[in-house]
Amino acid sequence: METAMTATFPGSSAPTVPAPPPGGLDEEEALRRRARYGFNEIPEPAAHPVRQFLGYFWGPIPGMIEAALALGLLLENWSDVALILALLIVNGLVAFWEERQAGNAVRALQAHLAPQARLVRGGVWRVGPARELVPGDRIRVRIGDIVPADARVEAGGALEVDESALTGESLPVARGPGERLFAGAVVRRGEADAVVESIGAATFFGRTARLLGVRPAPSHFQRAVLRIGDFLIAVAIALAIVIEIVALVRGIDLVTTLQFALVLTVAAIPVAMPTVLSVTMAVGARRLAGEGAIVSRLAALEELAGVDVLCSDKTGTLTQNRLTVGEPFCLPGVTTAEVLAAAALASRAEDHDPIDDAVLARAAGLPAVRPRVDSFQPFDPVTKRTEARATTAAGGVVRAAKGAPQAIVALCDRPDALRAAIGPAIAEFARRGFRALAVARSNAASGPWTFLGVLPLSDPLRSDSRALIAELAALSVDVKMVTGDQAAIAGEVARQLGLGARLETMGGAGADDAGRAAARSPETVDVFAQVRPEDKYAIVAALQAQGHIVAMTGDGVNDAPALKRADAGIAVPGATDAARAAAALVLTSAGLAVILTAIREARQIFQRMTAYAIYRIEETIRLLAFITASIVLLGFFPLTPTMIVLIALLNDGAILTIAYDRARVSARPVRWRMDRVLGVATALGVTGFASSLLFLGLASTVFHVAGGPLQTLIYLKLSVAGHLVIFLTRTEGPFWRSRPAGVLVAAVLGTQLAATGIAVSGFLVTPIPWTWALLVWGYAGAEFALDEAAKLAAYRALRSRPDRPGVGPGRTPKEGGWFFPPRFRAPKVSVPGTAPASGAARSAGCTPAAPRPVESTAHMRVTDGAAV
Repeated sequence: METAMTATFPGSSAPTVPAPPPGGLDEEEALRRRARYGFNEIPEPAAHPVRQFLGYFWGPIPGMIEAALALGLLLENWSDVALILALLIVNGLVAFWEERQAGNAVRALQAHLAPQARLVRGGVWRVGPARELVPGDRIRVRIGDIVPADARVEAGGALEVDESALTGESLPVARGPGERLFAGAVVRRGEADAVVESIGAATFFGRTARLLGVRPAPSHFQRAVLRIGDFLIAVAIALAIVIEIVALVRGIDLVTTLQFALVLTVAAIPVAMPTVLSVTMAVGARRLAGEGAIVSRLAALEELAGVDVLCSDKTGTLTQNRLTVGEPFCLPGVTTAEVLAAAALASRAEDHDPIDDAVLARAAGLPAVRPRVDSFQPFDPVTKRTEARATTAAGGVVRAAKGAPQAIVALCDRPDALRAAIGPAIAEFARRGFRALAVARSNAASGPWTFLGVLPLSDPLRSDSRALIAELAALSVDVKMVTGDQAAIAGEVARQLGLGARLETMGGAGADDAGRAAARSPETVDVFAQVRPEDKYAIVAALQAQGHIVAMTGDGVNDAPALKRADAGIAVPGATDAARAAAALVLTSAGLAVILTAIREARQIFQRMTAYAIYRIEETIRLLAFITASIVLLGFFPLTPTMIVLIALLNDGAILTIAYDRARVSARPVRWRMDRVLGVATALGVTGFASSLLFLGLASTVFHVAGGPLQTLIYLKLSVAGHLVIFLTRTEGPFWRSRPAGVLVAAVLGTQLAATGIAVSGFLVTPIPWTWALLVWGYAGAEFALDEAAKLAAYRALRSRPDRPGVGPGRTPKEGGWFFPPRFRAPKVSVPGTAPASGAARSAGCTPAAPRPVESTAHMRVTDGAAV
């Protein structure tokens, strides 16, 4: 008969849930309960599409468009009103569509990140999606797990859980048999079975989550782009005030002055800025998801672009994470079978721990009958061992333990003699790249322990690790191995990887000492050995204090603080729920290849966004300065509001394709330098402004064009010449060295051909002859060359000596030309302490990290004859 258990949570009364049979629920019963209770998930309230769509008409940029619409209505310029209204609706539709698409993509990615739960169904333990849990399921939680549902601990279980996310209490709390676990709590220590009592929205976490409607804070880049938009709007308002003052002084009527304000307002609107940002980020995130890296926070892409230090764990990232047990070292009088039998007794198959699996596989052929296990203590980072208590066939009690040699030695008598006896064997194992696992046994419930021997565990390197480290070095990313292994093993693995011999041993000191050791000289260390979770946090903090942007890999619950502190926390495959929740990037494929791809993609995204930022600022400066000068100095309206709206619709719409543009991978980490962005944009804007004034003067005085045809000529010139600037802002060097994507070329040329058709046909404008249109294209081509010269001169003037970093050692990416794909070239030999300058290393508007001094040639690593 099933025993009823009742759970009462704060704020509600939980239903009575019968305890499941020892083998758990069967599938039929689980399906019946799911039909009654639903899935174990918190439904997100879906925003009504109409309300969501209307939300895009509120904010600074839509407000500017609406102000222009109000001015058009006041002036009764119905053609302008129609176009401005179309601009407003199109902008809302594009943003609405992109967010809906991004939401679908996020939901698809979250399916890969769904928490897993260990549960027993039909007598078989398995790992399945947490959303499939039902009340009455028996689950098992252990260190590093996020509790998947509200549950009650069964007899024999003891846990310490972190409920800070639920209650705000920073200290872990103990949970024993019969006590409740809340969904969302993190298991800090111990392991226990529990019976699910509430799921989904009925959990304490679910009821709390429904009260929260917190939207994520905008990323650094989003804030930067919004600041640019605010700057442009402020400039427009200031110029509008200047024009109004001039109009009042000249006695111009109110209708005309309102027309001035309408023109400037429409000209200043950065319509596509928010949409370009979201599209570019979303496209990059989708690409990375296809490569095995799920971006949980889009802001991480910006951080990845600037990463110059990668702190990588060893197991599973640099190695294959396939442990095998070699021939053990046995103390005198102890057989190999005894060592393996004791190690197997201290292992548990259902947990699928890699070390346990390796031990059990090695001991599979033993003829001895395994005793019945009564209790099992899983691995604890504090004790650094596993322990089992069992009953033999004769009724005796036997205990077995396996773990770190220093932890097992501490259990036994005469520890100094034991260290002397096993020291040479452990050193030999370490020299060969093996990890040592000590084994001990006790033949009494509380009697003394007997040290048996040491098992060598090997985890071979991944075949591509060495080459990928060299590729990261070519991108000026310093890879540091952070491992809990002993110094000898870490040093051997580092030697095989070509990481260098500068090693820091973190173990043996207190946490404060470890932090001070890391803070002294983390840049000079290649390998951190015997690292504890708190050491990882100290290492990240110390590197950040010295100005580095740090990426850190991790998988355990104790890695979560370091992953959260890192600029780009990376959860590796198999990471705990807590680690994945703290990380900005979650890998579904093992190895450095995915991280390398993510860094390259992030730098390409950064390059695209920088190109767009320069283009957007330059275009606004060009338009506003030209319109203001024409009105103030000449008393002439060079453009109608309709023409400006047409420019915005065609040019800003086509610029969305920059999200798919080819972008070179900077050879150095990149960071925002707004002085360069604004400096280059201003140089291009001033050049375009001067060229536009010259065009106006030539058309009006030499060719005697006036009135509507003159406005159409200026409209076509500003549209064509302005849109071509995007091909200049893509690269710091000559534009022909970086071939744009075909979709960007097609979009720009297509929209400008459409603009030409509008000018010639007279649709919404005064028509002009084809010959005039061709002359405009010729003039735009000449201005393109002038803009290119101004851009190159601006970069030469803005590039200070300290910001001329050299190309990272190893192979350096070279920009692909318009007709040739990107390729690599061999680096030039540099003088120690410096590095050769490279145009590829300097992306527009960003500053690569400063070159680091080379302390000694002994620290240089050699691969294929090249210093890396």
